[in-house]
Amino acid sequence: LQKGKKVIDLSADYRFQDTDLYAKYYKVAHKDPKNLPLAVYGLPELFHAEIAQAALIANPGCYPTSIILGLFPLLKEGLIAEKVIINSCSAITGAGRKAVIDYHYSNIANNIWAYKPFLHQHTPEITEILKIKTSAMIKPYFIPHVAGVEAGIYSTMFVSFRKKANHEQLQALYRQTYQHCPFIRLRTEGLPRLKDSVGTNFCDIGFSLSPEADAAVIVSSIDNLIKGAAGQAVQNMNIMLNLPETTGLL
Repeated sequence: LQKGKKVIDLSADYRFQDTDLYAKYYKVAHKDPKNLPLAVYGLPELFHAEIAQAALIANPGCYPTSIILGLFPLLKEGLIAEKVIINSCSAITGAGRKAVIDYHYSNIANNIWAYKPFLHQHTPEITEILKIKTSAMIKPYFIPHVAGVEAGIYSTMFVSFRKKANHEQLQALYRQTYQHCPFIRLRTEGLPRLKDSVGTNFCDIGFSLSPEADAAVIVSSIDNLIKGAAGQAVQNMNIMLNLPETTGLL
């Protein structure tokens, strides 16, 4: 930044402004608070205009990418109650290449387990970004899981409606919200499957209404290393450099 370069940071260091919250969840004091006001959250579907003008981008976390994109249309319209139950399954590749016994193939393959329920470090990122864009504060019950798959994140979000909704209303809302977003694919029927999005920069979104139409499960699927990391960074770079948003990604 001091040399006039544009920066896309893949760590969590610039994703939200509250340094106390950062210290609570990441167990370390923030080392660069002076540059926090310069940072723009790099989720193009919500912050496209800001990204285009930014010098410092905080590339989003993989879990928050799938969750925020799934919840945002409902929350901005005030359709859902604050309590949201979120289950997300991720490939272990999101944790990097640490030499940890739990990450070995023999432990990962054909296995699944929950970890850090209610306490995962991506929780404040989800709540803070949604609050910035919708002025609404959700209470997420977030339970991440490690799944024995090569790549991908599959998030299911249980929401309760403030008043009954129907399929056509929700389809129209998601379609209108993401109509100019080249990497959002909406299911007109059925729910996404993980392999549909693995190997791509797409976020696939679908939903299923309860029989009483007072609740729904929202499902989103991404590749944790592409739309959840490096692909999204390229998408941000394209916007920052005034290139076609899909360059190198389709």
